[in-house]
Amino acid sequence: MESNRQKKIAGILQKDLAEVIQLELKAAGTQNLIISVTKVKVTPDLLQAKAHLSIFPSEKSEQIVEEIRGRKSKIKHEVAQRTKNQLRRMPELTFFNDDSIEYINDLEEAFKGKNDPIKNPDLIDKRKKN
Repeated sequence: MESNRQKKIAGILQKDLAEVIQLELKAAGTQNLIISVTKVKVTPDLLQAKAHLSIFPSEKSEQIVEEIRGRKSKIKHEVAQRTKNQLRRMPELTFFNDDSIEYINDLEEAFKGKNDPIKNPDLIDKRKKN
C-alpha cells in the first residue's frame, strides 16, 4: 500500500518526467513520436522510482526506451532541478515500456472476430509442459 507521500512524489515525478523526456527527445532530433508517462511507482524509502512509458507508434517503443535509458543521467538531473524544492534526494530512475495499449488493441480485435483463437488455433502460443 502506497503512502500519501509516495503518491505525491510519484505524481510530481510523472508530470516532470513527461515534460523532460519530450524536451530531451526533441533536442535529440526524434520526431513524429508521442510519449506519455503512464505510471510512476516510488519505493517506500523514496530512493527508487519506476516509470512506465507509453510510446506511439509502438513499433519503435523498445528502441526509444533504450535511448531514454541511455540519457537517464541527464533526465534525472533535469528532473532534480525542477523538483529541488520538493525533494531532498532525487530517486534513482528506472524506465519500462508500457505495452498495455497494444494489449487492449489485440483484445478489441479478438472481440471483433478478426483474430479469433477458436477459429484459428495457431494464434495461441503453444505452452510446453515440463
